[in-house]
Parts: sequence; C-alpha cells; structure tokens
Amino acid sequence: MNVWWRTLLTMWRARVLLRRQGPRPPMTVGRLRLRTLPTDIDLLGHMNNGRYPSLFDLGRFDLLIRTGIWGVFEERGWYGVVASSTITFRKSLGLWQRFTVETRLHGHDDRSVYMVQRAVVDGEVYAEMLVRSRFLRRAGGIVPLDELFAALGRPDDLPELEPWMREWADATALPSTRAEAPSVWE
Repeated sequence: MNVWWRTLLTMWRARVLLRRQGPRPPMTVGRLRLRTLPTDIDLLGHMNNGRYPSLFDLGRFDLLIRTGIWGVFEERGWYGVVASSTITFRKSLGLWQRFTVETRLHGHDDRSVYMVQRAVVDGEVYAEMLVRSRFLRRAGGIVPLDELFAALGRPDDLPELEPWMREWADATALPSTRAEAPSVWE
C-alpha cells in the first residue's frame, strides 16, 4: 500500500512530461529519480530485496506513459503483466540514498517483450532486473505482438533477443494456465 502514493505521483509526473515534451522514442532509456524511504529498508539497514521489483514497476509506468504506449493500452483495453523476472544485486542501497531507476525496452520473441531495469547511483549499477512481459486484453485473451506493434503505429523496431535471453525465458517458464501444474517436491 505504501508504494501506491509513489505510483500515483510517478504516473502524474509522467503524464505532465508527456504533455509538455511529447512522446519519447520507444527505445529511450527511461530515468526516474528516487530515494530510499524508511518503508523500503529491512532489518539489516538496506533496501529490502523485495522492494526493488516494486520500485522498478514505477520505472515501467514512467517509460510506458512517456512513450505514449500507455495511452494506446488504455484506449484498447490492454494491460501488461510480468510473466517472469530475474534480479541480480551488486551493492546495497541505504536509507535516504538517492538512486535512479533506468528502464529500457530490450527486445522481443514471438510472445513477449523484454525490458532491462537498473538501480543506478552516480552512474554505477547497484542492481539489474530482466523482465519478460505479456500483454492481455481486459475482455480476455492475449494481445499478439503483431497487433501490438501495429496499434503503436510503428514497425516492430525492437531487436531480436540474444540466445541467452531465450534460454533464460525457456528455463524459467512455468506450464500454461491451461495445463496442470501440481506442487510436487522431489
């Protein structure tokens, strides 16, 4: 609940910047300045590892709104969901520390769009997250990427994925929602 205020503020700010500056190119690196708050800190005195993905959500909202992609989603009743993510940590963020969430569209395969997000302090990467996203219709069903790219009024200009990203996506995939997925520990 305590990230809601940050989310609303981020979305409001992004909409203001979109109106003032116009849409950013989709391959832009989005940058959002943040500061660690007491609600982000764990018992060890640094930002909790579970808080990073919540704050990286803010970076995705900011980028999607400022590129105009969010507006297309709203018009068509679409929304994005995180299908999988992996985060790697280098350094800890402390209380009240300023950092920048950097977000960039990275590429796509036949079903998903991939983003890379970073927590950066003075140009140095503290944490990095790889995100695989799918796009759904509020009325039900998946939005095919060719329909997504056509609706955005631009050709598919995201690069193809590197082989290691495809391997990561395959290795971390769970069964389809239509298939059984029993919780069995061996």
